[in-house]
Amino acid sequence: MTGRKATRRYHSKLKRLLAASAAQRQTAADEGAELRRLTPEEVVEKQLLPYRSVRVLKQRCYERKVHHHLDGGRITFTLEDLRREAERTAVEPFSKA
Repeated sequence: MTGRKATRRYHSKLKRLLAASAAQRQTAADEGAELRRLTPEEVVEKQLLPYRSVRVLKQRCYERKVHHHLDGGRITFTLEDLRREAERTAVEPFSKA
């Protein structure tokens, strides 16, 4: 039986392959995150919008004051909705002219 001795070259190649695989998984996860819908509970828990109460956030959605989706009658948020809401509520600084 012939045994192969592990070499540094083999380990460095394996590290490169593992790093490339991890990068591909991260890219796929980022693409999947764009499509994922968040519930109002998740948005409040992760503090993605400046609301501390799920009830208040839902009320603002019912009043159509916050960007959201109604999927089958349920309020959901995409990352794009959160970005648009952040842009909408951004405060511009005064210019020194």
